[in-house]
Amino acid sequence: ISICRDLPNIEVITFSVNGISDLEPLNQCQNLSELYLRKNNITSLNELFYLKNLPRLRVLWLSENPCCGSDPHRYRMTVLRNLPSLQKLDNQAVTEEELSQALVDGEEITAPPARSVENGCPESTQSSAAESTTETASELLNFSLEETNKIREELGMKPVPRDKFSSFSPRETDCKQKTRNNVLNAILLLMKELDAEGLEIIQQVVGRRLQAFQKKELQEE
Repeated sequence: ISICRDLPNIEVITFSVNGISDLEPLNQCQNLSELYLRKNNITSLNELFYLKNLPRLRVLWLSENPCCGSDPHRYRMTVLRNLPSLQKLDNQAVTEEELSQALVDGEEITAPPARSVENGCPESTQSSAAESTTETASELLNFSLEETNKIREELGMKPVPRDKFSSFSPRETDCKQKTRNNVLNAILLLMKELDAEGLEIIQQVVGRRLQAFQKKELQEE
């Protein structure tokens, strides 16, 4: 998600099922209108502090994160009190009555969450590990494939067939695999910022890269 610091004009971000715990990189995305963060590792609603100054944010999907807690009403009221411009929260439309009630029942967030220094892979926390064991490999694959193909459709690319797609499974929790997926998502997002000339350069570089891989495979055979 740190790549978002370099994407101030991005409008839609889909990072569901990605082990994300920190929303600070999003606070400069002033054109962001839709943010999908379902099933991550966001532990504190104080992370909303980084979204409060995004003037165009209208859609937020934050459900199934630890920060939602055991009280759905308090959670929803707190989100709406701090993000009153939302039109849809967790795939449910926001009403004027809810926005008024949020001023009473919601908690005002005035400071970012306290950070603890962790070594190793940022997502390798006990909570995210426990979450991964409760998800079936099939569910993760279906959801990640849907998210990836949505991005590819926006870029005018063909969808990825299921048999050609790899995603997280209960065994793929190491840093190397997560880094690969994060880099792939970052590249797809960055491509949306390029014009025709930039995309042609990418096409040339990718073509040369693929030729190099094919040549290497032939030599190994």
